[in-house]
Amino acid sequence: MVDNAIEELTPIVGVRQACDAVGVAQADWYRRHRQTPAPPPKLTRPHRPQPRALTGEERAAVREVLNSPEHVDEAPATVYAKLLDEGTYLASERTMYRILADHDEVRERRRQATHPAAKKPELMADTPNRVWSWDITRLGGAAKWSWFYLYVIIDIFSRYVPGWMLATAENHTNAKALLADTIRKQNIPAGQLYIHSDRGSPMIAKPVAFMLAELGVTKSHSRPHCSNDNPFSESHFRTLKYRPEFPDRFGSFTHAAQHCKDFFDWYNLEHRHSGIGLHTPFDVHHGHAEAVRDKRQIVLDSAYQLHPERFVKQPPSPPALPEAAWINKPDEEPPTTH
Repeated sequence: MVDNAIEELTPIVGVRQACDAVGVAQADWYRRHRQTPAPPPKLTRPHRPQPRALTGEERAAVREVLNSPEHVDEAPATVYAKLLDEGTYLASERTMYRILADHDEVRERRRQATHPAAKKPELMADTPNRVWSWDITRLGGAAKWSWFYLYVIIDIFSRYVPGWMLATAENHTNAKALLADTIRKQNIPAGQLYIHSDRGSPMIAKPVAFMLAELGVTKSHSRPHCSNDNPFSESHFRTLKYRPEFPDRFGSFTHAAQHCKDFFDWYNLEHRHSGIGLHTPFDVHHGHAEAVRDKRQIVLDSAYQLHPERFVKQPPSPPALPEAAWINKPDEEPPTTH
């Protein structure tokens, strides 16, 4: 709009007065309307082939050798070296790469093993001592970079901890001793128990695997780099380390051991776990939860009889016990296919 007004006024009053009338600097007007000369055409030189370059026949011969059955799975550097050992020189290693690049054939030429995707573990427990999860966590010692190692086994159905160990090292010897002793104390028959863990070195050690096989225990492992496959142990360690009495560091091994003993006594015998109907792990693991729930129901029935108006929707009932616990529960509905 401004440029149009200037163009209309210019024949009448001139460029300067037209620019002053619309409030535009005269220099800006000239700058925008200055004719920029077109750049001169670039001079193109005729392409001259490199006198040292390979001929088309030679390049084709090099490519044929690189893609031959003998060398198709080998890097150009390997082919180059092998040809020299055989007394043959076709081209430099860099030229071999250029020839492959001209045909979009620069890629990983070596044969490599392909690994299928790790199978997602799916474990279900509808009674105690069917599926255990175990893991190891570090507890800070008195000195910097000093640690104690806490081994913990948890039953995923009852959330009960049937066995734990505090040690000064993380190794398969301690793991093997803890697992064997806990299985023996729980009197678990062969073929009943699954033990799940991540892929730490003590968990996948062959002595541990052989011991479990001898006891008739099936082992299961999380997928690599997937902490969600071991949720019960991870959640349990969070409960341990977020207790108000949990210290930043332990002054000694005795201090750490006593703290762990007090914690597991509280956890198994007193902690009302939300995942098991607000029962203690001990009651669920040893079959006392139904009796405890019946007593709770009696208390709630009495409260309802005294003040039924306070329970608007329905008579109160205590939380139900879970019917099963899962590690990676499968989808209830199969995925639709198109």
